[in-house]
Amino acid sequence: MRFGLFGKGGAGKAQTSEQAGRIKPLVRELLGLPDAAAIAVNEIVCADPACPGTETVILVMNPGEKTRAFKLQMEMADVTREALQDMLNASPQPTAGG
Repeated sequence: MRFGLFGKGGAGKAQTSEQAGRIKPLVRELLGLPDAAAIAVNEIVCADPACPGTETVILVMNPGEKTRAFKLQMEMADVTREALQDMLNASPQPTAGG
């Protein structure tokens, strides 16, 4: 994949958006979230050798609750329903805000 100066090029952004669109409804279903809940899905690539590499970060913002953050140590394209279920079964610590 070719990257632009500030991240992914047009084709990469479209693929990322498509993958996020695939993951969001699965998260909503698995957590039983209402339509009012906002879900953000992002792929983060860290070049630092101390980082785990590419990870998918999911933020769940449900009205009246603290924002919850979930991380998968994989690219969005590799995220499966089973991987999401395993991640969601782990008890993440709420982040500030919400």
